[in-house]
Amino acid sequence: MYIRAALEAAATFDTQKSTREEWLDYLDTWFTPDTRYTSEADQRAAMTESQGLLRQAVVLPKEEWESLASEDGRVVAATTGDLVYVPVTDDTTGDMSIGTSDVTLTFTRSDGSGSETSYEERVRVSVQVLCGPGSVPTPDSAQKAGDCKVVRYFTEPLEP
Repeated sequence: MYIRAALEAAATFDTQKSTREEWLDYLDTWFTPDTRYTSEADQRAAMTESQGLLRQAVVLPKEEWESLASEDGRVVAATTGDLVYVPVTDDTTGDMSIGTSDVTLTFTRSDGSGSETSYEERVRVSVQVLCGPGSVPTPDSAQKAGDCKVVRYFTEPLEP
């Protein structure tokens, strides 16, 4: 269930309710360090790299966000079909999973007169999550250690 929510979160937004940077900051709260690294510094570095990859290669590019924002746009993502799971390399805990699914993105734009148009785009995406004691809650949130969190999103879907 969490993998579906993480896949949808990476592409669901309303340009009239937040800026792109605010949305990306929100997505950062979904991340936790990769426990496969032994040092805390390496874990933090890997998480920072994963968050950068999300910004650069996974989510809607800044130019497209701005185009959509100029038309009071929004996107809603919905996973469709079954999740396909891929083993996580070097995970000795068994607490990590990689899930891949088709996601339908519904773009909605306004023409300025109150009329809206919508269209769909389908993508196939993968995310790696950690659900277990190594998961670090976001400070000042209701999250608890062990709650599922994102380790990284992938730029290409992973298949078994």
